[in-house]
Amino acid sequence: MPLKSELHSPVAATPKRARLAAVPRAAGEREDATVARLIYERVRLGIMSALAVRGEVTFTELKALFDVSDGNLSAHARKLEEAKYLISSKSFEARRPKTAYRITPKGRQALNRYLDHVEAVIKATRR
Repeated sequence: MPLKSELHSPVAATPKRARLAAVPRAAGEREDATVARLIYERVRLGIMSALAVRGEVTFTELKALFDVSDGNLSAHARKLEEAKYLISSKSFEARRPKTAYRITPKGRQALNRYLDHVEAVIKATRR
């Protein structure tokens, strides 16, 4: 017969918990939480993904794609540029300023590392 304290214990009432699977890291790779945190935010991940697919995307295109304010998009792009994940070029087109962004090799590597980690989490979850 269970002890009185076990009768009211939430642990005693729940079925045996499944063991969590470890998410493997790439060989020799040290996960840098700052890098992951920099990319995983919705707008930044979107910027990086769009650049990885299209090569070059303008500020106006990104703004329409993510439905964000100028200031919000500018702040996210600046963070990625400071991390050297993207580069920007500024020009004028029909007397209007035009900012275009391109992903850097370092940015592509960081994005791929983040995506590899997410894929490993998904695989571990589906086991």
